[in-house]
Amino acid sequence: MKQFILRGEPREDGTVRLSGEEFHYLAHVRRVCAGDTLDCRLPSGAPAVLLIKHIEKKALIAECTLKSNENCPQTVFPPIILFQSMVKGMKMDLIVRQAGETGVTDIAPFYSERSTPRHISDSAVDADTGRCRRWRRILIEARQQSGSSIATSVKFPMKPDELFSYWEQLKSQYEKSLALLVHEIPLAKSGFHKYLDKVPELIVLAVGPEGGFSQAEAAAFIDAGFKPVTLGDTILRAESAALYSVAVVRTLIFERCMWTKANL
Repeated sequence: MKQFILRGEPREDGTVRLSGEEFHYLAHVRRVCAGDTLDCRLPSGAPAVLLIKHIEKKALIAECTLKSNENCPQTVFPPIILFQSMVKGMKMDLIVRQAGETGVTDIAPFYSERSTPRHISDSAVDADTGRCRRWRRILIEARQQSGSSIATSVKFPMKPDELFSYWEQLKSQYEKSLALLVHEIPLAKSGFHKYLDKVPELIVLAVGPEGGFSQAEAAAFIDAGFKPVTLGDTILRAESAALYSVAVVRTLIFERCMWTKANL
């Protein structure tokens, strides 16, 4: 179900004044009118209903009411973090969009040996800053389209040592974490079922660029505690591998109650 993502908290009286991109989206994309209501989420992630009260030339006034979701039980997913090696511009945008639609908690882009573009010096920082701004806009659009309740965030692109430092921080926060390295056969001989027989507190998925991880990179991930998993007997594009991996994890967790030994 489509939803609108509020970028700021309502006033004390529950009203919001929306302008700029938010106004353009509601007035010219969703084409709302005074009296219309639509589902929305506060920056905190809380569900609410937005009642359009008045539309001006360049802004609109709406009333926000919190919505109880007590009668809508949902599957509880652990945080899913995507360690995604940088790929070419539009492909990376697609990965970010799909991660937002499928409920990834955090996207951690990083530069690997075969990444395109490659982070060579600090002169690339400005380009990365622009990418991050674009990715955040893409994530808002993705959540509004998909109705995801997860406030997906994206980090500034990292170098490998920064990525592994982030992984160490995560391990210190989550005692029962599961880290999976998406890799082709023969290194990866196990599938997702083996590692998801129990639901961990955190799931981290590491996906490589076009051309995959080098042997040295794969060894570094495994030394850091990542378990190699295979996606089957075909080699997927980087953007396909990311979506496939997240979809498999969420499906297995969502359908745990349906599992039986006969099915496995």
